[in-house]
Amino acid sequence: MSAKKFSIIDRIKSFHHAFSGLQALFREEHNARVHLAITLLVIILGAFFSVSATEWIVIVLTVGFVFVTEILNTAVEHIADFISPQRDDRIKRIKDLGAAAVLLSAITAVVIGVIIFLPKLGELFF
Repeated sequence: MSAKKFSIIDRIKSFHHAFSGLQALFREEHNARVHLAITLLVIILGAFFSVSATEWIVIVLTVGFVFVTEILNTAVEHIADFISPQRDDRIKRIKDLGAAAVLLSAITAVVIGVIIFLPKLGELFF
């Protein structure tokens, strides 16, 4: 197999494909829009409470973690539907595992949000 020569045009096209994927994600996946709304709320809270640089790093990594799992789960679901459009218990198991990954990443994000923001909310109200 010969190596393909590096091309700036191909790299630009790859970014276009990636942004098309993000556009499809937010247009077609309701949960992705929920994650986006919560992300915007967290950014507003982070700015309001002047979170530290370390806290911002944790927030950014956590948000990325949730979106990556959502994107991968969506890709797995599309592949599974393509492979087996009819109901199949094996495909259901695969989809359930993907959904569990998103759920676990979202729960992790909530726990991290509580750790970062609960003390700040407590200071504000007590």
